[in-house]
Amino acid sequence: MAETEVCSATLCMLLEPSHKQFYGGMKMNVIALGVLGSLAAGLMTAFGALPILIGKTVSRRLNDILLGFAAGVMLSASYFSLIIPGLEISTEQYGAGAVPALIAVGGIILGAAAIYFLDERIPHQHFTKGLEGPEAASVRKIWLFVIAITLHNIPEGLAVGVGFGGGDMGAAISLAFGIGLQNAPEGLAVALALQSEGYGKTYAFLVAAATGLVEPVAGLAGVVAVSASQLLLPWGLTFAAGAMLYVISNEIIPETHRHGHHKGATAGLIVGVVVMMFLDVVFG
Repeated sequence: MAETEVCSATLCMLLEPSHKQFYGGMKMNVIALGVLGSLAAGLMTAFGALPILIGKTVSRRLNDILLGFAAGVMLSASYFSLIIPGLEISTEQYGAGAVPALIAVGGIILGAAAIYFLDERIPHQHFTKGLEGPEAASVRKIWLFVIAITLHNIPEGLAVGVGFGGGDMGAAISLAFGIGLQNAPEGLAVALALQSEGYGKTYAFLVAAATGLVEPVAGLAGVVAVSASQLLLPWGLTFAAGAMLYVISNEIIPETHRHGHHKGATAGLIVGVVVMMFLDVVFG
């Protein structure tokens, strides 16, 4: 009997390194997928800006409708792909009751507060809302605008990274696809706004494309954080949701309602919500 126990212990010791290597490899694969997924979503900004290179443009009304669609996708993703899974995971960890709800509340508030803090501390420029954050007279307007769009894209990359870190590949892919969908009209809006300021079409395209490159950086931060500990996963999911909700309410929806096309923008938002909900249900 003792000999069997010794053999079992020896076998466990021999297998343990390979188990660690296997799980370590899985973690690295999840991190790589998180970065690639957020990169793919970010590159959709460049895809959306492509019409500017061939001299195509869209009306202000269509632009607002497309931005409304982007807001709807983000809104739906915040709830169906981030908040609800966060609640389910924290319920598994702590049981039903107040704790999962408090984690969701805390994560959402922290995420919104983080973007608010960046908004207040980093100078940036919106074409319609004007200068926000500390004054930076020495910084050119174009770079203030690029900073604004970059801040906007951080929560999106973070959400995709956290989604892949959660381990549900179907849900993570649908989230990345949805974020990519809403990045396309944002890329076009950025390029059109830059062109309206007198910048050439190639320059406008390149700047619009570059604003999406912050997403894989934020995606890496998100997937590494939640991969380090599953206890952080519900916090990461709801944090990303809170950050996106802040951007939707503070940036995108006001932007779509400034030119009298609020009904079309609202219709676009509803379509965005149901499209993202459909993707999440089918692939999640």
